[in-house]
Amino acid sequence: MPARIISREEYLILAKVAEEAERYEDLVAQIKGLTQTYGALTIEERNLLSVAYKNITNSLRSSWRVVDSMEKIESARPSAQSKHQVSLIRRQRVRIEKELTDACKDIVKLLTDSLLATAKAGEETVFYYKLKGDYYRYLAEFAQQQERSRYSDLSLAAYKFAYKHALAMLEPTHPTRLGLALNFAVYYHDVRKSPERACHLGKHAFDEAVACLDDSSSMQVMRDSMMILQLLRDDLVIWSSEMQRDAVSK
Repeated sequence: MPARIISREEYLILAKVAEEAERYEDLVAQIKGLTQTYGALTIEERNLLSVAYKNITNSLRSSWRVVDSMEKIESARPSAQSKHQVSLIRRQRVRIEKELTDACKDIVKLLTDSLLATAKAGEETVFYYKLKGDYYRYLAEFAQQQERSRYSDLSLAAYKFAYKHALAMLEPTHPTRLGLALNFAVYYHDVRKSPERACHLGKHAFDEAVACLDDSSSMQVMRDSMMILQLLRDDLVIWSSEMQRDAVSK
């Protein structure tokens, strides 16, 4: 007897149960099932996809930073015992790196093989290319030098495509366009080590959005846009301070 095809509604119910239970690997499985069975995702479904991978990778990125910091501190100590401890800590770091690499490559593959092929022009295309830029950026954060350069270039290409498309298709106050501008600016600051370019991009997006704010958007869109603008402003303040400190120290 052939297996019964799960309906779209059933997939969505199971995905929401997984999200509520914080079982994000299960959530990924449900969204993949949706994609394989029904193709393009709805806005609600792709937001669940984003939530799933964000939670999986945020936890791993946080763990990696803790272990990487421990390894650096222990490496500064000269004793033989410290060398052994460094070896053990490094083993754990490498294990976390593999899990994080696998998660990032998994969503990039899903985007490349399935979701981008069926994406409509406009918000959906920007959303998916932004995700592609994000997860290549995460890979660039901890990769070794040669791989870091490759992932950095792949992230930049995805962000550039998304940003060019967003400028042509989305309003300056659109939350997806603003979220892209925020993450693209973070890329320039964190990966390319260029607070100047980060500030230039971020300030341009911020100023354009503020100039276009009005009461015609829905309350939810306004709330989302204002939250991203606040994050963008906070980052601009920090990055501007960094540039001022660097200018004084030179």
